[in-house]
Amino acid sequence: MITISSLIRPGGSVWTVTPDNSVLDALHLLAERDIGVLPVVDEAGNLIGIFSERDYARRVILLGRTSKETLISQVMTENVQTVGPEDSVEDCMQIVVEKGFRHLPVVEANELIGVVSANDLLAQVIRSREKHIGTLENLLIGAGEVT
Repeated sequence: MITISSLIRPGGSVWTVTPDNSVLDALHLLAERDIGVLPVVDEAGNLIGIFSERDYARRVILLGRTSKETLISQVMTENVQTVGPEDSVEDCMQIVVEKGFRHLPVVEANELIGVVSANDLLAQVIRSREKHIGTLENLLIGAGEVT
């Protein structure tokens, strides 16, 4: 079983915002880091929400708000589904498919340690399947023709 820990870089940076940041500040960070989501943390570093490009489109642009004057706390998604480093990639893939999520924050011992995307999960599933297929092909070739 391949776990989420295989997708998280140990000691890697997790870019976050606070509820008091402006949407404009968050958009700058999304663009600078070429990412699509920012976890929202409180002053103690606890995950309290998530801000995504989808939140921006639906809760800022479509409602006629301004990015400079709107706070993250006004538009973030709360009650975020999280996963742990020992959760399987397959289980997490099922979550993103069933619930329509694009990103899952990874939390260990109440500490945010990373974010995995649906693309990260899909790429890992494909790599795993390709490896499995290669193993089966080698077994077939090594065993000779199967009758």
